[in-house]
Amino acid sequence: MKKDSTFLSRVLLVLGDILAIVFSFFFAYYFRTHLDSRPYFFESNILGFILEIVLLIPVWVLVLASLGLYSKNIFARQSRSKEITRLLVASIVGVMSIISLDFFGSSDLFPVRTVALYSLILCFFFLVLNRSIFRLVRDLRFRHGHGTLRAVVIGNNKNTDYLTDYISSTPESGYQLVGIVASRKYFPKDLLDKQYSSVKDALRYAKPDVIFQTDERQTEYVYQQSVNRHIIYYFVPSESALSSQLGELELVGNTPTLRVNATPLSGNSRYLKRFFDVLLGVIMFIFALIPMFLVWLVVKLSDFRHPAIYSEERLSQYNRKFKIYKFRSMKPKFSGLSPEEAFKKMGHPELIKKYRKNGDYLPNDPRITRIGHFIRKTSLDELPQLWNVIRGDISLVGPRALVPGELKTYGDRSLLLTVKSGLTGLAQVSGRRDISFEERRSLDIYYVKNWSLGLDFQILLRTVKAVFKHEGAK
Repeated sequence: MKKDSTFLSRVLLVLGDILAIVFSFFFAYYFRTHLDSRPYFFESNILGFILEIVLLIPVWVLVLASLGLYSKNIFARQSRSKEITRLLVASIVGVMSIISLDFFGSSDLFPVRTVALYSLILCFFFLVLNRSIFRLVRDLRFRHGHGTLRAVVIGNNKNTDYLTDYISSTPESGYQLVGIVASRKYFPKDLLDKQYSSVKDALRYAKPDVIFQTDERQTEYVYQQSVNRHIIYYFVPSESALSSQLGELELVGNTPTLRVNATPLSGNSRYLKRFFDVLLGVIMFIFALIPMFLVWLVVKLSDFRHPAIYSEERLSQYNRKFKIYKFRSMKPKFSGLSPEEAFKKMGHPELIKKYRKNGDYLPNDPRITRIGHFIRKTSLDELPQLWNVIRGDISLVGPRALVPGELKTYGDRSLLLTVKSGLTGLAQVSGRRDISFEERRSLDIYYVKNWSLGLDFQILLRTVKAVFKHEGAK
């Protein structure tokens, strides 16, 4: 998962297509006004023409995207002819769309018809050229081992033979075969050095980025191992399963596979969520600057000797450690201690059981300062985390950021760590003061398995309501 660069490749492809379109219109106009010997009766303004074309680029991108020219499977070798056909259709539709907009608009974009004709021919040529260059560069990178995914194939099935042979003999596939867990008769003899006796050994020693499973034995175990290690998991379906909606269908060589995601928050959805995190995070951070300064001033004036903002190590996506920022609400002598350590230090170990039983909350927690009680109740202590959101450490909405020491006792932690932690989340807006630790964990897992952008916005709106009503804050 960590090495999956599909989105970046598509972004580069879009940028290349945009350049191809702009160049095609530039050369079409230049050819008609400078190289075509026939006279023309209009004032040449190539810069103004190109500027108008640039403004209409979104039309082209939408046309290309609607024809599936940015999908994963379009890069499959057997789809080359299909891709060229779609690029021709996109060139025709794109130019016709601009002609239609030009006809109904007030501008006179195409002074003569030949510019539109030249543009169509050159658009098709440059788009095909861009895709060819893109494939060439990508294949060269793969042949030199750059950007490839380490693959393990598991299963006693004829598809194991097809997949292992294809991956090992095709460097341009984007995969590097590092392990096989199958009987010898199910893969080529020249790959015996890749064989492992068990899934456990293959995962431990081969350190794969992706798993292909070709049979139905131990699928639950193998899939869970992929979730635990944050590895991409593909299942090679039987013919009866090809029509199922359990995953995202992709072709690896000539073998249809199902990519099974642990959460809907994968692929392009992650980048869409990140876009809204940055957009809303920056806006909220700007509006929060004055309140944050006032809170910082009050906390600092209450204790000059210690910083008003403190950082604490937490875990987020893929078990990554980061520093989370908050306004200091706890007495300095208890800062950095676990609740158990703090209560023992103050001589009240009996509070540990009460604290945990009450959902990690005490109404009059002796570790917290008087100002700390106020900023926690109003959730002002968490405003500095907007910086964590902008940095990409956490998301606006997600599961609670885990403390490293919690991992030993926190069930389903691997599933929770497939997504970024959140500034707010479903558990927080569901009354975290009134629900148990187990209920909060269940809500976090529900969020991971049922993520949608609509759910995020619902949680954000409920968070605003909870903040103003002082619900759920501790």
